Amino acid sequence: MGKQIWKPGNMLYPLPAVMVSTADKSGNTNILTVAWTGTVCTNPAMVYISVRPERHSFQMIRESGEFVINLTTEKLIRATDYCGVRSGKDVDKWKECGLTEAKAASLGYAPVIAESPVNIECRVTDIRELGSHYMFLAEVTAVQVDEEYMDENGKFELNKTGLLAYSHGEYLGLGKKLGSFGYSVRKKPPLKDKERSRKKGR
Repeated sequence: MGKQIWKPGNMLYPLPAVMVSTADKSGNTNILTVAWTGTVCTNPAMVYISVRPERHSFQMIRESGEFVINLTTEKLIRATDYCGVRSGKDVDKWKECGLTEAKAASLGYAPVIAESPVNIECRVTDIRELGSHYMFLAEVTAVQVDEEYMDENGKFELNKTGLLAYSHGEYLGLGKKLGSFGYSVRKKPPLKDKERSRKKGR
């Protein structure tokens, strides 16, 4: 079978569906859901979100220069969707979704969502008008993680939180583990003597 040629469009999926918490300098806060987000740089740690200027949170981010990317999970799926389709001009999303507004560790205005397993606190460094969306480039100033997902060795088990992904209009769970970074070139451990002997005897 052949392939159809479509007009240019955003078909880069799956993407993280994250809830972004915002605030203005007067103390008004809001949550918006975005999928146009990602990593920009490791050192310094930088991320971006792209937001339409008509979104209620747009001016809040622009005024305060802050936002928090809150990772979402299967438990937060309803809130994730709700915060993407309802406007903070009309409803109190914190109240409607049963979410808790908590203080950021490094920011002066934008709060974190307490129910999220990871809160990435961000300070805007640049705003780029790209067309339908404005890109907010930001430096990560702190990260909060839920201690519930720390194992006995102090490792944060992020993939056990039930993270959400967004793909072509649908929310998806991440599914089963298929490999780990570098597994395709990793050397196999040497066979133990007993296992080597057993294989020789076949």
